[in-house]
Order: sequence, then C-alpha cells, then structure tokens
Amino acid sequence: MKPNIGRTLVAVTVFALLVYAVLAVASDVRSLRAVLGQYAWWTFGASLALAFGNYVLRFAKWEYYLRRLRIGATPEAATVEPFEPVPRGESFAIFLAGFAMSITPGKAGEVFRSALLASARGTPVALSAPIVIADRVTDLLALVLLVGVGSAYFAGYAWIGLAALALVSAVFFFVFVPAAAELVFVIASKLGPLAKIVPKLREAYGALRTVLSPSAVIATTLVSIVAWGLECVGLWVILRGLGQPTSLALSFFVYGTATVAGALAMLPGGLGGTELTMRTMLTSLGAMPAAPAAAATLLVRIATLWFAVLVGFIALWVFRQRYDRRVLET
Repeated sequence: MKPNIGRTLVAVTVFALLVYAVLAVASDVRSLRAVLGQYAWWTFGASLALAFGNYVLRFAKWEYYLRRLRIGATPEAATVEPFEPVPRGESFAIFLAGFAMSITPGKAGEVFRSALLASARGTPVALSAPIVIADRVTDLLALVLLVGVGSAYFAGYAWIGLAALALVSAVFFFVFVPAAAELVFVIASKLGPLAKIVPKLREAYGALRTVLSPSAVIATTLVSIVAWGLECVGLWVILRGLGQPTSLALSFFVYGTATVAGALAMLPGGLGGTELTMRTMLTSLGAMPAAPAAAATLLVRIATLWFAVLVGFIALWVFRQRYDRRVLET
C-alpha cells in the first residue's frame, strides 16, 4: 500500500468514526445499544450478499465497456483479430480493487482501476479512464430514476433528484454536443499548464463518447438500476432485522436519495451527507424512533461502503500477487 493511500484511509476512517459517534450520541447511545442487542444479525449477512451482487452486476458493466472500447490483453488488441480480452479473473480483480478508493470524494479515486489496468496490460490511462466516468454517470442516472419514482409518493426530497439530474444532464450535454467540448479544449490549449494535457483529454473524450452512446447508456443504466436496487433491498432487510418492517418503496426511496445526497456532497465516500439524509428520512418518512433509524444507517453503511473498501483491498492484494506485471517482473 502506498503511503498516501494509507494516510487517506486513516484520515477518512477517523472522520467516519467522528460521524458515527455524533450519530450515536444524537440517537442516545443506551437506546442504540439496546436496539442492536436485539438485532437479527443474519439480516446483516443477507445485506452483505446483496451488496456483493451489486458488485457482480457492475462488473458486467465494466466488461461491457472494455469490449466496447476494445481494451484487451495487449495495447494492440483493438487492431488485431481475433480480439483477445483481458482474462476474466484478472479483470474482476482490477474492478474490485477499485473499491479500495470508494472513500475518495465522489469516488473519483476509482480511476485507480485505470492505473491497475495500465500496470497489468499497458493500456493507456486516457483510454480506460472514461469508463469510470461512464460508470459514475449511469449509476447516478439509475439512482435519479429510483429517486424520481419515489418522489411521486414521498414529498419534500425531489430537489435531490433534480440536482443529480442536472449534473448528469451537464455531462450528457458535453458528450452529445462535440462543439461545446471542442470549445473547452481550445480554451484549455491556450492556458499554459493545461495545454500539455489537451491531446490526452481529446483521446479520453473520444472514448467517453463511445461508452456513453445512447444504446450503451440505456443498457448500462438498466443494469445499474438492478444493481443499486439490490442495495436498496439490503436496507429493507436490515430494517426488518431491527423489528422495523417498512415497504420496499420506502427503502428504495430512502437509500437512493441518501446515496445521491452523499455523492453531491463530494465528501469521501459520501460520509456525513449519506448518513444524515438516511437517518432523517427514516425518522420522518418511516416514522420510526431515532435509535432504530441510527442503527439501520450504521449497519447499511458498514454493509455497503466499508464492505466495499474491504473487498477492494483484498482484491488489490490479489492483483499485486498474481497480475501486476510491474511487480512480478522485479
């Protein structure tokens, strides 16, 4: 583990502990302890399985994007027939390793996957990095759709979905209006520090247009809806384990809205924004006491965010041991 990654993990962990401590105190620590003492812990295991199902489905998106860009076992794979893809096990390790960076603002650090792909197969980072952007955009679009449907039944939170939709729309505008993107490149080329990276930006933009074509957006957004739906079900299962049965509609709306709010906050892993939104919605819309709402929030965040980080670091270790050619060749 590189020192800077280690420092980031420690800093974010400390921040997370502060957030969770505030959440516990605000919900009465004694009441929270009593609620967790009666919790049906098998539902936590079920939520972990549902979260991993999310990862598997999103890996299918990753594979789809790699093939659409013809990113294969060698840098020349795009021009050679038959096309030789990145071996499935290696690709899965690279994809999962990206979750180690889930604690970065907006999960921007997941571009780490591109660095691993470059280390393993020599693929230029500029070629594969747009996959991370496309993945984030289609995930956000899927969550916006989930929030949008829920907002028809639960008033007061539609603004979060609208803000996220505006962000997604801005990305699509630059993707589908090349003239707007070209104007940005021309301006950047006249700015000293940015001029050197404009060629790489143009290359990345071309790849982004490929992975965000209309047909690709529809297909991958549908996969994202199912993938994130699994984690919404995870919240529903945890609530039942806490003796707080709620409707699936409420669980989908709360989890989707809280996740979007965390993403818009641009804090590491959405920390703070996601927890505050989820607890507030569970107490207001779910009409449940503060302690069970706080317990559900803590448990679902461990089963999603922190489980993803753990899986990511395990996958990163496997990648270093088996697939990282820069390490194996030294």
